[in-house]
Amino acid sequence: MSRSLVRTIGLAAGAVLLALVFAGWAAFTALGREGGDASGSAAATPSDTSADAGFARDMAVHHQQAVEMSFVVRDRTQDEEVRRLAYDIANTQANQRGMMLGWLDLWGLPKTVADREPMSWMEHGKGGAAHGGGHGGSHGGSAEASTGSGDDQPIMAGMATRAEMQRLGTLSGKEAEVFFLQLMIDHHVGGVHMAQGCVDACAVPVQKALAQGMVDVQESEIGLMTDMLRERGAEPRG
Repeated sequence: MSRSLVRTIGLAAGAVLLALVFAGWAAFTALGREGGDASGSAAATPSDTSADAGFARDMAVHHQQAVEMSFVVRDRTQDEEVRRLAYDIANTQANQRGMMLGWLDLWGLPKTVADREPMSWMEHGKGGAAHGGGHGGSHGGSAEASTGSGDDQPIMAGMATRAEMQRLGTLSGKEAEVFFLQLMIDHHVGGVHMAQGCVDACAVPVQKALAQGMVDVQESEIGLMTDMLRERGAEPRG
């Protein structure tokens, strides 16, 4: 399958997913406001410590960095293929982030919780291997979220460190393209692992559907970005 076809399929799947999730979100919101579901029973609201709440909080943070990274590389290269990919990632993940923060508002839950370890809501905790591991490098392929501080510590699995984000902003042309693709592959591996955790543990159907869509689209994009790296004489860091 050609790279352009993979990208087209991925974008189409993402658009369909967002449409379905928006429809489901509207229905879920209406039911929540009415205080019941179609069967007349009270609509369940996720607890503050639930997988649903934890996933919404952590993935919103994860997505925010992907959006920032995409805007950085857009201004560091003139390569249209990389710029289009960056735009697609930024647009998709900004929309998804908005939905997840909206759910937290709907549930009456805080968007951040102090002194709670990122990804602690996941069923297997720190020790699990990342779904689709092997692309993630030293921090991208691990399920463990760092609790350290400083420029060399990622906030959670797959995320770039502060130093890596700063470095990306200093590169241009092919160097920026390669580093962006490597960072984003790591980022997607961590995101897929977290999204699979929600598929396995979340209770809200519309959120499980969004998480499964993230798994499908981001795994496809990992393959696409790996091909783009090889065209530039480089490989993923893992």
